Amino acid sequence: MKTINHFTRLYEIGEEQAGYFTTAQAEAAGVDRRRLAYFANVSRVQRIRPGVYRLTQFPHSRHEDLVIAWLTVGSRSVISHESALLLYELSDVLPEAIHLTVPPTTSRRHRGLRLHTNQIGPDDITHYEGLPVTTIPRTIADVAVAGLSDEFVIQAAREAMRAGLTTPAELLAEARPRSKRLVRMLQRALTEDAQP
Repeated sequence: MKTINHFTRLYEIGEEQAGYFTTAQAEAAGVDRRRLAYFANVSRVQRIRPGVYRLTQFPHSRHEDLVIAWLTVGSRSVISHESALLLYELSDVLPEAIHLTVPPTTSRRHRGLRLHTNQIGPDDITHYEGLPVTTIPRTIADVAVAGLSDEFVIQAAREAMRAGLTTPAELLAEARPRSKRLVRMLQRALTEDAQP
């Protein structure tokens, strides 16, 4: 009976994270490493990488790579930049690495990941498909300031507005404190988009 309770706890954690959980989350739920190893041996969970496990019977999701990256870096990280654009399906850009924004105290050594160090307030974070991700206005400002081509930035802004995911006022409010160049670019894009 205890095994069922332990597995139920893991399932409850994984259910919110596309079927994935960390060793630390398991331990916090009362599942020790010995029991976790047992679940792996009987194929109820699969070790994906050090510290990250997947429930074997859980359906796969489209963005498992983002979930694994987020769990690997830590729960204080957030999907951002080009990876957020990909998640929102707002641009044709194909990121060369998974982008996350992390607090300044986070370790920056993770192979295959591009970590951006910055403070992110709660108003800059939303949840999309179960992942913490920067809001659309924040994402567009971040990629523009980081040097993504104007073409992709404008495409993302237009797609977001057409889909009703943001407004011109929200985009400009995020851009103003960051870059005059970005404000001009967005104003130009908004003007061109409004023309018949």
